[in-house]
Amino acid sequence: MRSLLVAAAVALTLTACATQSTPPAPAAAAAPAPAPKPAPQCYNGDSGKFEAVGTVATISGVKVACEKTSDGKNAQWMGAKK
Repeated sequence: MRSLLVAAAVALTLTACATQSTPPAPAAAAAPAPAPKPAPQCYNGDSGKFEAVGTVATISGVKVACEKTSDGKNAQWMGAKK
């Protein structure tokens, strides 16, 4: 009787292992391309908009130019060169 029980357990285990299947791996989705970084700009409070680097403006009566900062990641208003 014991050998019959062991044989049934082995058969059940082998059947269970034989019928299991691993699901197919999902296809790797292409990673979206990173968005391009916007060019540095300066905010002009008098006109209420952003200005491109190189723009010369008069803000509150002072002539200024939008220039890139030393790291090149940002821009700021600097006194316009004469």
